[in-house]
Amino acid sequence: MKKILLLLLLLSPLFAAAQQFSQYNTETLFDSFENPSQRSFIRDSSYNMASNFLIPNFGAYAVLTGNAQRSIQSRLFDNRYSNSQLDIGSGRLNRVLSNAGIYWAMFKWYAGQKGDKEMGLSFKTNVEASGDITDESIALFNGSANFPRDTYNNLFNSNGYYQTYHQLGFSYREKLDKRTAFGFKVNFLMGLQYQELLVNRSNITFNRAADQAILFLDGLYYVSESGGEGGSGAIVPSLSNPGASVSIGGSHITEDGFKIQANVKDLGFIHWSGGSESYRVLGTTTLSDLSQPWREDSVKTQLSRFLQAGHRSRGSFTTPTNGLAELSVAKRYYLNYDQTFSMLPTLIVQKQLFYQGLTGALVDHFQYNKFTVTATASYNDLRLFNFGGQVMYKSPNAEFYIGSERLLPSGRIALRRTGYDAPYTGADVFLGFSLKFGRPIESPMNASYIPMGDNEKGFFGRFFDKIFGKRKGGGEL
Repeated sequence: MKKILLLLLLLSPLFAAAQQFSQYNTETLFDSFENPSQRSFIRDSSYNMASNFLIPNFGAYAVLTGNAQRSIQSRLFDNRYSNSQLDIGSGRLNRVLSNAGIYWAMFKWYAGQKGDKEMGLSFKTNVEASGDITDESIALFNGSANFPRDTYNNLFNSNGYYQTYHQLGFSYREKLDKRTAFGFKVNFLMGLQYQELLVNRSNITFNRAADQAILFLDGLYYVSESGGEGGSGAIVPSLSNPGASVSIGGSHITEDGFKIQANVKDLGFIHWSGGSESYRVLGTTTLSDLSQPWREDSVKTQLSRFLQAGHRSRGSFTTPTNGLAELSVAKRYYLNYDQTFSMLPTLIVQKQLFYQGLTGALVDHFQYNKFTVTATASYNDLRLFNFGGQVMYKSPNAEFYIGSERLLPSGRIALRRTGYDAPYTGADVFLGFSLKFGRPIESPMNASYIPMGDNEKGFFGRFFDKIFGKRKGGGEL
C-alpha cells in the first residue's frame, strides 16, 4: 500500500514506538539517550563503556479511536470489514496516532571525572504518523454496501501524514554541581519517506446499476522522492533528505530530595529533496467494481492513481520532526531499614510542540535489589486512560527490561480478541538491553589521579559557576 490514507487506515495499528514513560529515572542506557541529563554510569560500580551490541532497543505503540475500531479489527484479524458501528452520513472522525523509534546502535563512554562527563553515539530509526479519518473514508474500502443514499457531500474530508527517517546522534552529559546536571543530544537526520494528504472538499455519487461511483476530491497530496517505495530502498540511509534535531535536558535535586527534570526532545526538521512532489488534487475519478470480491484492491488502485493525476509540482519542502517538551518531578522512598527496597514515584507532563498532544503520566518504580517492577498510568487530551507495567533487571553493568504502557488493549491485540467496546484500539510493547565493559570507574579517593578544586567540574560546570556563583550542596545525580 503506497498512499498515506490507506497506510494510516490499515497499517498504523501494526507498529510504532516512542519514548517510554516507564523508563524515566531508571538510569538505563536508553534512558540516558532519551533524557540527556540522566546518568548511566556509577562511580566505583560501573565499567566505563556501555553498548547494546547492536541488539535493538525499541518501544512500540499505536492508537485508533472512533467508530472504525470494529472495522479495522475485523479487517486485520478476519480479513473482512465489519462496519456495523460506522455512522454513515455524519462525517465522524477517527484518530490514528503512531510514533516509532528503534535504537539499532548505542555506545556511551565515561569521559572524565571532571563533572562526571558522559558522551555517546547512537543510530536510531523513527516513524511518525497521525491522521483524522472519517467513517465514510473507511467504509468506502468495502464498496457501496454501507452507503444507503446515492449522494454524499464533504464526508471524505480526511487528513494525515507519515514520516520515517534515520537519526545519527551525539550526546553529552555533565554535572554542573552536586545537585544539578545538564545534557544534550544533537542529531543528523536522513529522511526516508514522507507522505501527507489533506482533503478539504469531497463528494461521491453512486451508480449502483453500473457498480460504480463518481468521487470528487479537493485537496493536496505531498510525497517525498522515495515516498512510495518499499523494500530495502525504504530503509537504506541516504544523504538526499538531510535534517537536524536536538534534545536538551536538565535535572536538579532539591534539598528535600525531589528530582526535577525538564527536557525538550527531537526539536528539528527534515529538508526533503528536489525530487519530491506535491499534487493539487482537484477533480473526479470513477471507482468501479464496488460489489466485487476484489473491491478493496480496486478502490486502493484507483485512489492511488487519482492522487497523482492532479497538477504536479516538483521541488523540495521542509517538515518538522515530532518535538516534545517534558517536565517531571520524582522522589525516592526507602521501604526497609537496609535500603534494599524502595519506590520512586515520578509525575510527568508531556506536550507535543508542533502537533496536538498533551499527556500526563504517573510512574512508580518498585525496586528490590537488582529487580524493578514499574506501574505506569497516563491520561491524554483524547480523554484516553492507559495503564502499563514494566519488569526490569538492572545491575551496575547489565540491564534488561520489557513492558507495555497499554496492557489491556495490547493483550487483546496479541490474543486477536475483537468486538470489544473500548475507548480505543491500540498496541504497545517495549524492550531493551545493554552491557557495560572496559575498566572500572574509580572515585577520586581511589584513583591514581586526584582532581582538586575547580578541576572536579567540566566546561559547563565552570561556566555555570561563573554565571550563578559556586554553590554548596549534597546529594548525587
